[in-house]
Amino acid sequence: MTQLIKTAALSIDFDRDLMALKASGALERIVQPALKTINQRLAEEKPAQVRLKDIVASTWLPPIPSGPFKRLLINEARTAIGRPVPQTVSIEVTRRCGANCDHCLIKDGEGELSREEIVSVIDQALDMGTCIITFTEGDPLLREDIFELIRHVDPEKAVVNLFTPGLEMTVEKAVKLREAGLYNLIIGIYSSDPEEHDRVRGVEGAHARAVEAIRIALDTGLLVTMACHVKSGQVDGISELYKFAEDLGVQELSIWEGIPKEPKEALTQIEREKIIDLYRKINSQASGPRLFASTYFEGQMMGCMAGRRWMHVGVDGGIRGCPYLQESFENIRECSLKDAWKALRESGRFEGNIHHCPAQDIFG
Repeated sequence: MTQLIKTAALSIDFDRDLMALKASGALERIVQPALKTINQRLAEEKPAQVRLKDIVASTWLPPIPSGPFKRLLINEARTAIGRPVPQTVSIEVTRRCGANCDHCLIKDGEGELSREEIVSVIDQALDMGTCIITFTEGDPLLREDIFELIRHVDPEKAVVNLFTPGLEMTVEKAVKLREAGLYNLIIGIYSSDPEEHDRVRGVEGAHARAVEAIRIALDTGLLVTMACHVKSGQVDGISELYKFAEDLGVQELSIWEGIPKEPKEALTQIEREKIIDLYRKINSQASGPRLFASTYFEGQMMGCMAGRRWMHVGVDGGIRGCPYLQESFENIRECSLKDAWKALRESGRFEGNIHHCPAQDIFG
């Protein structure tokens, strides 16, 4: 049994053999719903990776046990008493990208956050209780200071994820990412068919380069998530994409609901049920990568995270509930991150729990 948290108000132990968390203390009842959910997932689903010192239940969550996971549980207690904090802060660090995707919303703009501004966001986020920081948009690997930005995040407080289309990866960069302390590398692959992926990326050879990026990262010892967004008509292709992810040897395949540009692209309820059925089937099997599905995680399990547990910082400094919602609340160039979070929370747009992605409602 490994002790995870011990304070006057809350003590939590993790039993590695039983794969279960147990709480005691004054805050026991407050964190019990979160622990029940986590323990149920640990009992019923395979983890993304079992390591010598910890277990990665999902690449989207801090490892158990760890300082960031401890903060996650404490944050759940805050949420339970009506004082939520942004557990996840995602930051668009650059407009630059070697891809030419039609769905990109920032490629035609100008300017990006400076190193000093991003460092300030990181410091303020950690002070607020954030335990997951994600660098994203367009391709963070095109920022020369990305390794310093990763290194700036205190590993006892938060894990760092980084999204890349995989066009700029080299062995040298992979080693530097690992040495900087990157927790999880997220590489987007939209299809096992190279032509289809290259069409989405708008670059010939993008698929081959993304696959090579995955192989380099895995060989370097990085935790790797292969990610994809799906729209209506694409759900039946998830099984083939999973087989491709399994062949590559990534730790997790992550399926997010794509934002529809027209009504026919919106996922149907039947398609969502197919995703959840596949999620349960795959994660009940011992072998192969874990499957993450936002349809389940932000649907049946936790509800929508936007503006409740998640805050997104745009490339221009605008604060949004998540990357998929385009309405901004304040700007970090004009106010503190804490005040921006307060403005977001007081907007009335993120009250209560909803069990679907609100960005899918644009045609509703």
